[in-house]
Amino acid sequence: MAQIVASRVTRQTVGTVADGAFKVLLGAAGIVGAAPLGRLLGTPAWLMAVSGVALLIGGGIEIGYTRSRSMRTYTRLMIAYDSGWVLAALAGLLMARQGSGAGGEVWMGYQTAAPVLFAALLIAAAPVRMTSDTHTENSVR
Repeated sequence: MAQIVASRVTRQTVGTVADGAFKVLLGAAGIVGAAPLGRLLGTPAWLMAVSGVALLIGGGIEIGYTRSRSMRTYTRLMIAYDSGWVLAALAGLLMARQGSGAGGEVWMGYQTAAPVLFAALLIAAAPVRMTSDTHTENSVR
């Protein structure tokens, strides 16, 4: 008798993979375009490159753990990450409007630290218990 384990792909799973893929693409862009993006944002190229590496690692871990962590854990972490992203972007924008050159550094600093923290919390989260539909094949044809 053969057992078939069904794997469900839900909208949440697709969203989680898309979120991780976006981080990977953003990380690659940060590495490849470190110098011009750094000039545009007023940050050193090394910060752009380090941020790119952090985003690549964080996005990769996010994609890799999709099936072994609960969507509830992912949702909470993504809400916290995205909320921090908005706050860091607003803080950077306010600093830039006031004439400070540190606005881009604040935003890129967040982009460097947050994916690493996200990945660490995801790795530390309890694995999801595998509950799947198991079907028994009654006959072999």
